[in-house]
Amino acid sequence: MGLKSLLARPFASVVAKRVKKVSLNATAAQDKVFKQLIASAANTAFGRDHHFDKIKTYEDFKKQVPIRDYEQLKPYIERVTKGEKDVLWPGKPIYFCKTSGTTSGTKYIPITSDSIGNHINSARDALLLYIHATGNSDFLNGKLIFLSGSPELQEISGIPLGRLSGIVNHHVPGYLRRDQMPSYKTNCIEDWEKKVEKIATETLKENMTLISGIPSWVQMYFEVLQEKTGFKTIKEIFPNFSVFVYGGVNFEPYRSRFEKLIGNKIDSIETFPASEGFIAYQDAHPSEGLLLIVDSGIFYEFIPLEDFHSENPRRVSLADVEIGINYVLIMNTNAGLWGYNIGDTVKFVSKNPYRLIVSGRVKHFISAFGEHVIAEEVELALKEASLGETIEVAEFTVAPQVSPENGLPYHEWFIEFKNKPSDPEKFRLKMDQALQKKNIYYRDLITGKVLQPLVIRAVENDSFIHYMKSQGKLGGQNKVPRLSNDRKIADELIKNTRETWGLDN
Repeated sequence: MGLKSLLARPFASVVAKRVKKVSLNATAAQDKVFKQLIASAANTAFGRDHHFDKIKTYEDFKKQVPIRDYEQLKPYIERVTKGEKDVLWPGKPIYFCKTSGTTSGTKYIPITSDSIGNHINSARDALLLYIHATGNSDFLNGKLIFLSGSPELQEISGIPLGRLSGIVNHHVPGYLRRDQMPSYKTNCIEDWEKKVEKIATETLKENMTLISGIPSWVQMYFEVLQEKTGFKTIKEIFPNFSVFVYGGVNFEPYRSRFEKLIGNKIDSIETFPASEGFIAYQDAHPSEGLLLIVDSGIFYEFIPLEDFHSENPRRVSLADVEIGINYVLIMNTNAGLWGYNIGDTVKFVSKNPYRLIVSGRVKHFISAFGEHVIAEEVELALKEASLGETIEVAEFTVAPQVSPENGLPYHEWFIEFKNKPSDPEKFRLKMDQALQKKNIYYRDLITGKVLQPLVIRAVENDSFIHYMKSQGKLGGQNKVPRLSNDRKIADELIKNTRETWGLDN
């Protein structure tokens, strides 16, 4: 056992005890964060505009601070990007995190000296909690990789600007940096296909023990490795590879494909990071749901998804959430985001401690007929229909077909199979039945003959990679939307249809 591996275990034990103590007193921790945030920002421009000096309770806060998305907070952020201090948070940010928005173009999310620890320490704690739960610290003796965006930073008004993954790269602890892959030069390559090719070449002969990244792009890396080695399994290439860390998407649709690529099952650590803050991580192995991080400079609010578009949506703190309800996640942070809607929906699976799952995106749904189907429902339908089969899915997305040439409208699934079902029609109907069980509104539309059962378009290999490349979103932290309420993605992918299941052709 190496020195890092040996020292990590007592450190992991200390962190696990602290996390457990805080998580069992989560609402008290949130009350403390709330008071600290209000007191710290009282003399900022935002604090004065919203009378922070008069806020004593959460009820006061709700009256003074409305829910905002980026576009609505943008006037304040623009003042910060022009170099003004004490606008949203005391002083100036130490970074701007650059991220893409669907309506706002490029977004500039501030990271402050107070908030940077949330991003760095939460990632560290996720690894330490895994070590504490499993006893496996051997991965610290090998090479580690995070498939991410470029660490090269630009500047705006003298403040460094970059992708979150690139910013975090500059804060990797020294004791891990010498084992970090790929090289800095390779990590700065902007062309994702060239970058993955170079990463595969650099890592091929290394002792890779931990690999991290968004599943779809890690899958691409694995496939390049296989091509270079005569299609060996990843476990044959990296015999000591033992931990896969991921976040941002549900891993289940990719699991069977990963297990085939790797050659066996492997431990995984799920995380929930965002540009606005690191929100949750897997704290137990195995566990259902991710532990909400309640003491790291973020005060959370939750709006029931069914109320979100009403004139006065119900808005609750952690103390009043309920298990099984889909909530729109709202954040207030020590980076100066207030009443901020990050666009994700979550569902609590436990309140002691508070664990949640990411159920989808506010803007990623299908409700062309009032069904409001969300990502969690389509992912579970796909999983249930795949039980007992050796189906492998590389990627998928769903869109409504409102005006078909013949017959009733339907939900159109575009799926890239690496191994398709043995009986496609049976699989299609099983998936439709599973979705009806998940969503009663969808079921009513099917039984009422408003919709016909879903249609599957099996698309050519690499169709999603080509689509993302055409949009300038290949690699890094970019993700294919699971659902769209329009046909922008569908109309591009339909050109690559290999087979269609569910229509008379």
